[in-house]
Amino acid sequence: MGKDLKNLPSGFGWSQGRFSPQPHVGVPEGTYEEEHGRQGFFGRVSHLYHRHPPTGWLRIEGPLKPHAYYASRTPGNPASEGQPEVLLFNKDCSIGIAKLESPMGVFVRNGDGDEVRFVHQGGGTLETDYGNVAYRKGDYIVIPRGTTYRFVPQASDCHLVIESPTEIGLPDRGMLGRHAQFDPMVMRTPVLPAEEPRSGANAQGEYELRIKREGEWTRVFYPWNPMNAAGWKGDLSPWVLNADDIRPIVSPRYHLPPSVHTTFLARNFVICSFLPRPLESEEGAMKVPFYHRNIDFDEVIFYHAGNFFSREGIAEGAITWHPQGIHHGPHPNAAKNAADKTETQEIAVMIDTRYPLRSTKAAEAVEYEGYAMSWRADQKR
Repeated sequence: MGKDLKNLPSGFGWSQGRFSPQPHVGVPEGTYEEEHGRQGFFGRVSHLYHRHPPTGWLRIEGPLKPHAYYASRTPGNPASEGQPEVLLFNKDCSIGIAKLESPMGVFVRNGDGDEVRFVHQGGGTLETDYGNVAYRKGDYIVIPRGTTYRFVPQASDCHLVIESPTEIGLPDRGMLGRHAQFDPMVMRTPVLPAEEPRSGANAQGEYELRIKREGEWTRVFYPWNPMNAAGWKGDLSPWVLNADDIRPIVSPRYHLPPSVHTTFLARNFVICSFLPRPLESEEGAMKVPFYHRNIDFDEVIFYHAGNFFSREGIAEGAITWHPQGIHHGPHPNAAKNAADKTETQEIAVMIDTRYPLRSTKAAEAVEYEGYAMSWRADQKR
């Protein structure tokens, strides 16, 4: 019988040829370090030191081809009443774009899952069963499954929307303590209005509530606003967190894996926040993401704002999607661009999914066709 590799002693490993004893620090000259790991960045792992960059392919044929989408160019549809156009999906989550130009004309209750909305553009007031809460650009809005809500934007809104059939939670901060990344006190929760709300009626004076269940909509009409609570108590509520209130975990001596930036957890996927932070300062330490073939997760990144130093030629409002199994890592010019920088100036949202995603026709309509080949150093971007 063979060895049970899962039960090997801590620190056990093999080695051959040229390598760095400490990953991501002092990579041997003329080599390209790549991480081949399991279970995201938490399982068994090896680091390979290639003579050529792993993304220097001539062409890619097949379903693992990396994709990029001009996501914020997804057309808005006033009839959708703030519901997203889905671009990528699997059984555990859907990822899409919602646009709003005016207050929602109906009230909505999602019976299929929790929603996390990242406000890429716009701002206004979110009305809910629990009261009203203001939102602005850069906010994460968490709406628990079954909450009645209505968005009242001040101008034009564009939201990245992640829907989960399982509950959205927060990561265990472990030895970092409960105040790490952000203290719960920075969460913003709704405040009940002093009087019963009257806005939101249609032309007939009725209040329409639309309830989604198994992808289908039921319409319920009331003679009064369905969000009319006089009070509430408990630990379930919508809440809002701005990206500016998140304190990233950093190390001056070692490039930490993306998992350290996890903001939300759900079944079989995580949502991470890449935010302005100091870069590694020790000589020889990597400043840019390392090549990796993250074999167990699809990786999706939504680029919100700033200078995306690890990837040239990407626009604000774009989405990239790297299926599990295909190499990805820094753009060929990333290391040079970061060499004299001391901090990042980027805001991006990453969604890592345990099971493969699929794209929709809506995604294909806004695809950047040359993305897969843009990773070669000799290709124009």
